[in-house]
Amino acid sequence: MLPLLLVALAPFWMSLFALGDEMNFPQPEFTSKYTFPLTTVPVPTSEIREWIDVAILLVVLSLASWLAVKKRSRRGLFWVMIFSLLYFGFIKQGCVCPIGSIQNVALGIFDTNYAVPITVTIFFVLPLLFALLFGRVFCASVCALGAIQDLVVVKPIQLPKKLTMALSMIPYVYIGTSILFAATGTGFIICRYDPFIGFFRLNGNSPYLYLGAGFLLTGMFIARPYCRFFCPYGVLLGVMSRFSWKHLTITPSECIDCRLCEVSCPFDYISKPNTGLKREDRHMGVRRLSYLFLMMPVIIALGGWIGHRMSVPMSRYNNTVYLAEQVVAEKLNPNLEETLETKTYRAMGLSESDLMAGAEKVRRQMNFGGWILGGFLGFVFSLKLIGLSVTRTQKDYEVIKPSCFSCGRCCSYCPSDEMHRPNFIPGSKPYIEALSLKDPNAGKEGQLAEKKEGKSEPAKV
Repeated sequence: MLPLLLVALAPFWMSLFALGDEMNFPQPEFTSKYTFPLTTVPVPTSEIREWIDVAILLVVLSLASWLAVKKRSRRGLFWVMIFSLLYFGFIKQGCVCPIGSIQNVALGIFDTNYAVPITVTIFFVLPLLFALLFGRVFCASVCALGAIQDLVVVKPIQLPKKLTMALSMIPYVYIGTSILFAATGTGFIICRYDPFIGFFRLNGNSPYLYLGAGFLLTGMFIARPYCRFFCPYGVLLGVMSRFSWKHLTITPSECIDCRLCEVSCPFDYISKPNTGLKREDRHMGVRRLSYLFLMMPVIIALGGWIGHRMSVPMSRYNNTVYLAEQVVAEKLNPNLEETLETKTYRAMGLSESDLMAGAEKVRRQMNFGGWILGGFLGFVFSLKLIGLSVTRTQKDYEVIKPSCFSCGRCCSYCPSDEMHRPNFIPGSKPYIEALSLKDPNAGKEGQLAEKKEGKSEPAKV
């Protein structure tokens, strides 16, 4: 609000200058050694540098796709991830990133006065295009936010399925809210609440640094918590990856059911075979599915109503609505102390009717958007329930394409891949983990036996 205050006091400064001429005040001599602090916002990037960033993004995405789909190399993906963390994270200071570009695109669609830079549009579209072709290779080793979390995974645990399903709704709430806020000119909440931007810029407000530190500490045991349960861009990547042309697979040939991939994935994004399992009665499954389809309109309507009710508190995050409500509150209560915003507003001499009209327009937009957002979340929730009720016959271990980060961990654990055969020497960690999956005591016995025998040939699990 400081620029508005300076504009409001412009006549005052002009009058001072005029008096200075009449009274012949000498010009002040500043001898202070004060230096202005560095800003926390990166300096604007030149157009040439923006296109260089686009070229680097294209090269890194292409390399990650080749390493994930063709070479199946976890080591190669890891080093690409380190480069992306250094360049897109610390050198570029996390700006511009495809995750935050969601808001630029949304604002450009709903506000005709805002033109989205072509480079920002490319940053938004390019990872989605690669996800449609090769899966979520952007998440594998290009995203700086994912990279910084991937480095701290120490002892990951598997969360209960029900809890994972509940948490998986958060990214849909986040992306819907961020689009609504951007479309109404309320703000760019993805950038504002980015948990790692303070680390990339080596400064920042304490609450956001604590938030990022909390994510990293949690990530030591719950792998990539922000990517899995908060990232709004992951929603779009997941949709594209579901229909990907070629996707990273666990095994390049026939699955031998060794179960090694179970311990390799810290995200629990591997679907297990279900042949031979007892199935429920077909009529019961059809009946439940019918009920879910009938309930879908009710769930969507209920979600829309909740979004409508939430539109009032959400609209107060808009500066125009906040100022209008503050002005009204001060008029109703003369004893209420004026805020800096209301003082600046009154000093500018703007029309109160225009302010109230602008606030009412934002409220109407937020109310309509609340209905849409709530209905969208109800629709997503209904689809998730239907997805849990539908099963297909699966013979092999397979990655869950919409969720899989294509990180390549499962590739290095697959004994069917000749490239990774050295990982399966008896007594090695993957070998012992495979035995312990089938029998907890077998792993210890196998380790002792292999130490005694001193074998070095690849084992068949």
